[in-house]
Amino acid sequence: MRAAAVLSSAAAGSLLLTALAVVPGAAAVPAGGAQGGGTAATAAARRGGTTAAAAAETRGTAVAAARAAAAGVDFGGCFGAQDMPGSMQCGTVRVPLDYAHPDGRQIDLAVSRVRATHRDPRGGRSVPGQGALVFNPGGPGADGIYFPLVGLLPEWKRLAAAYDLVGYSPRGVGRSAPLSCQDPRDFLRGPSPAPTHPSPAYKRKRIARAKAYARGCAERAGDTLRHYDSVNNARDLDVLRAALGEHRLTFMGASYGTYFGALYATLFPSHVRRMVFDAPVDPGPARIGYRNSLARSAAFEGRWADLREWIARHDDVYGLGTTAEEVLRSYRRARQRLAADPAGGTVGPGELQGMLLQAGYYDDYWPQRARALSAYLRGDPEPLIELASPVREAAAEAENAKAVRTAVECNDAPWPRDFRVWDRDNTRLARVAPFETWDSVWAHLPCAYWPAPRRRPLDVRTGPGELPPVLVLAAERDAASPYRGALALHRRLSGSVLVTERGSGTHGVAGGPNGCVNGYLDAYLLDGRLPERRADCAPHPEPEPEPEAEPGPRAAPRGN
Repeated sequence: MRAAAVLSSAAAGSLLLTALAVVPGAAAVPAGGAQGGGTAATAAARRGGTTAAAAAETRGTAVAAARAAAAGVDFGGCFGAQDMPGSMQCGTVRVPLDYAHPDGRQIDLAVSRVRATHRDPRGGRSVPGQGALVFNPGGPGADGIYFPLVGLLPEWKRLAAAYDLVGYSPRGVGRSAPLSCQDPRDFLRGPSPAPTHPSPAYKRKRIARAKAYARGCAERAGDTLRHYDSVNNARDLDVLRAALGEHRLTFMGASYGTYFGALYATLFPSHVRRMVFDAPVDPGPARIGYRNSLARSAAFEGRWADLREWIARHDDVYGLGTTAEEVLRSYRRARQRLAADPAGGTVGPGELQGMLLQAGYYDDYWPQRARALSAYLRGDPEPLIELASPVREAAAEAENAKAVRTAVECNDAPWPRDFRVWDRDNTRLARVAPFETWDSVWAHLPCAYWPAPRRRPLDVRTGPGELPPVLVLAAERDAASPYRGALALHRRLSGSVLVTERGSGTHGVAGGPNGCVNGYLDAYLLDGRLPERRADCAPHPEPEPEPEAEPGPRAAPRGN
């Protein structure tokens, strides 16, 4: 879904919700255990856990879900309710920190809801309710608490008529037992460098920083650190399902949300009603973690080329070059200037690179970012400062998001512990894909020195008839979730249907500007109708250039 379309995309509708976001009868658990008997045991074995540990976690999930079903969710006012539409309600759901010990420490997950309108926006006729539609925007570390407000947007009104729209903050995020790894006052500082071919001295500096960050996570979280992972996120989702009184779950996950959604489908197939996987992560056990990070770096190089080619086609507006190579030279010229004299004292090469990296996620970012680069090279740094400078007011939220992302990714899978492996692989990759490669290394390097145990990833897979038909959505040139991930998930979930937006690279396509994609989404969620196995949609139109700079959202920390 515009990979968290409702929260951080620059899509027209999501800008509304971004602005809002920055203002600071229960069904019993089916007999036989929450995870469906033999399927759960097999999945636990694939995960590498012992029989005793897997059985304890299975029992713990069933206990927690039964408790949640009995308790429900006491929805009431939301924090900062004066800034929220009155239709949005908030509450909490209690889950065990450790599912092997369901009577031990509990944490509360923040949950939000807007009730179905039951009115067809096309004619006003009454629409029957279909229960709750639960959404996760990805990350790890992204907050879905504002998702229900998506029902205000035209593309979502039909779904909002039929479904209670439900968002929540996953464990560690926002108000859900928030995780922190460093003082937010030390976060989001600029200017910063971003060498495409870092020196040995710079690498040593980043190694020291990664080690310190990993230590900070351990010191601040203590022995709770190990419990922030994707399998627990999937279990939390089942407890939330039960608390909402849903016998079977209707779920939409974007980006990373597709990964633990796929874990849910593997662990709890009998609890699934309908699921939408938008911009899927490759769930292959050997891909989770390190190899997926390499694949994203390679894919971003192609998306960076797409952006430069678009800018070149509009040289009459931006004056940055008539070819992608000329635009690249303009970008490098800006980097050199910023290294010598940071714009506004806060925007250096790292902030410029981050601003343009975001444009690799969403092509509706292209006009503003191209305009900012153009204005800077023509002597006006203000648009660049507005878009790229660190937002101090968002430091605590950004630090929390990074802490959760790091913890989940490091806990989820083994990562190379020897920096020489990282150095070898990424030095080779940076020769052909220099734009994002080393930035990704520094983001993930704490996993090399992680103090908590790492899991063996579960083998996401369902057999014929185990899972109801599910919908997989993907853009062919998505860099943050390369298209091979959609193909892999489609193969692994028997009976799934894949809809591809060809020639597009937007990260998350549900509820965006492509009417073809939205038609398939509505048909599935509203009527349960799917095409045969695969379908294609033509790309949505490219953005139009902006001749004049306009105020826009500042760069926000990126997720998956």
